[in-house]
Amino acid sequence: MPSIRSSARRIAHHACHASLLLFPLSDAALAEPRGLAADLPEVRVSASAGGSGYLAVDAAGATRTDTPLREVPQSVRVVTAELMDDLGATRLADTVDYVSGVARLNDFGGTWDNYAIRGFSSTEMGYLVNGFPGARGYNPMRDAATVERFEFLKGPAAALYGSGEPGGTINIVTKKPRFTAATAAEVSVGTFGFRRATVDTTAPLGNTLAYRLNVMAEDSASRSPLMDGHKYLVAPALTWAPDDRTLLQYEGEFMRLRTPLDRGLVNVDGRLTLPRDRYLQEPSDPNLHLSSDTHQLTFERQLSAAWRTRIGASYKEFGFEGYAAEFGSLLADGRTLTRRNSWRTLPSRDTSARAEAEGNFHTAGLGHRMLVGIEASRLFMGMDIAYSSLAANAYAIDIYEPVYGQAKPAVLPGISTRENQRNVGAYLQDEVSIDERWKLLAGVRFDHYQQSVDNLLTAASTRQSQSAVSPRIGLTWLPTPQLSAYLSFGKSFRPNSGVNEAGSAFDPQYARSVEAGLKWQSGDERLGATLALFDIRKHNVLTRSPANPNFNIATGQAASRGLELDAFGNLDEHWRISSSFSLVNARVTEDNTIAPGTRLTNIPRISASLLVIREDAMPKFGGRYGIGTGIVYVGNRSGNATDTYSLPAYATVKLVTYWQVDRRTRLFLDIHNVLDKTYYPASWGNLVVVPGLGRQFIAGMRHRF
Repeated sequence: MPSIRSSARRIAHHACHASLLLFPLSDAALAEPRGLAADLPEVRVSASAGGSGYLAVDAAGATRTDTPLREVPQSVRVVTAELMDDLGATRLADTVDYVSGVARLNDFGGTWDNYAIRGFSSTEMGYLVNGFPGARGYNPMRDAATVERFEFLKGPAAALYGSGEPGGTINIVTKKPRFTAATAAEVSVGTFGFRRATVDTTAPLGNTLAYRLNVMAEDSASRSPLMDGHKYLVAPALTWAPDDRTLLQYEGEFMRLRTPLDRGLVNVDGRLTLPRDRYLQEPSDPNLHLSSDTHQLTFERQLSAAWRTRIGASYKEFGFEGYAAEFGSLLADGRTLTRRNSWRTLPSRDTSARAEAEGNFHTAGLGHRMLVGIEASRLFMGMDIAYSSLAANAYAIDIYEPVYGQAKPAVLPGISTRENQRNVGAYLQDEVSIDERWKLLAGVRFDHYQQSVDNLLTAASTRQSQSAVSPRIGLTWLPTPQLSAYLSFGKSFRPNSGVNEAGSAFDPQYARSVEAGLKWQSGDERLGATLALFDIRKHNVLTRSPANPNFNIATGQAASRGLELDAFGNLDEHWRISSSFSLVNARVTEDNTIAPGTRLTNIPRISASLLVIREDAMPKFGGRYGIGTGIVYVGNRSGNATDTYSLPAYATVKLVTYWQVDRRTRLFLDIHNVLDKTYYPASWGNLVVVPGLGRQFIAGMRHRF
């Protein structure tokens, strides 16, 4: 990861970004001075000078070093604080539509983040938080109150991070304490029951210690007046820099949610006929209780002018508990939906620790930036689910004329498992500077993985132990200071759970990816673009055994190839844009039950987005105003694994307006889904479809103290 000096510089860099988040003005006279936060006296460095607005010139998660993005042989899209602010993003989910190659998947009733990158689900290793696993187990949807930026890392990340999908992952960089005092508060209200308040405060506690505290409370928007949800978050952070060679940081995050398990609507023989606010579960069911407690501790030390070390640990604990009415099937009359009463608790604990060293040196006329590290992690996941019987359709509901308040049938234990995963990994990465124009990146990681699953109802247990080697190599050519071209190859793996008919553990899924692309950024680092072509082949996907349909075999294959284009930044002092385009062909290539060529579920062939903002001086009233629009297009998608029904293409439009009254106060009004479009972002299985919200108004005020 970055050096101590770089980390301190990044603290200052984050501080400047935080200032821009509070005052996203293109007028330099009104914007916070860039040097304002670079006053860390113990670490005598200046603020990062690279990038502005929507353009980031580095991303900590891409190589875990200070390598500029233009030299990294990989497509990386950074959603900056400024872009999040213009989008009105309060969650990770509010940003994904504006990044190429990312598609929405089933979000488990609105309780977790689940997206596909380049066609492959990110559920298993969906995102990292400051480089640590952040989405293993059962996690609430990621809130943006503590987030400095989202780094979308395209392509396999296994050479650095171990097990994961080949399409990519997301690294979440959180807000860090500053050595300049600042406090900001925001309140916003909207339709569909939305209410939100946040406080973000930071200050020094002496010459070497600083704190940051983020607090958030929200009444979440709901598609039906029969539902509501509440969310609370407290996130303290401390930074200690006793000298210019040492940095110790602690970050905590504690979240509590009360939310329904909203399964959405059902399709009727592939037709989507129900109104989007139709609720087919039980309003009297209490909300689910979700909790998330996270602790991260990192220590960095500059050993010499050439070598530095970093040691870190992360502990995350999650809870998920409550009742919900679960869908069964739609009967032959086309209107009676069978349901089951259900109760579940899904606890999980995720612990990981890492130690690494980075060195810069020259040999044989070549420059090297070498990273070597070891990592160990342990994940526990419990699952206890009880269901009522579907017999006699006692809990069924009419989807066209629902009647609520039926007597709740008793539940009986249906699933009770305990899963433990342990992993030890070692990785080596070398970034070779051949000369000013040619850069070579090569890396490899070795993982040893152990998994056990105990079924408490049947007393059956499965065990497996697997090893994997994940290489990565890429070459970058920089013909001009603004342009670079790259070619890369990487492999990834992901363990398969369960056993085959013989009782043996499955071999892990593995994939290989080839990527080529172009990157461009303007000389003033205010405008950038990335074009990427990719080809991914995935093997050992589980498929039904032809010899015994009660078991799977690891012989399935899938492929995804396509093109991505992102362009973003400030066109001039008044205009800024963020745009994306994706062409993705993600299909099954070999399976025993699904026809080859079948599209992967929920993956559009074409998707695109455009956000355009104009900012200028406000006539008569003073300050500055901003007005803009965001347009998202998503093509039609396969609704289930066998592609027997489709989700229709859709386009949504949002309107963004604000008035920066002065350096301290900002008023804003956003309108989401301006045209009140009925659309379906995702589906789940053969029956369930997830509707989007209708037209929503959100107004608010932000003030800096």
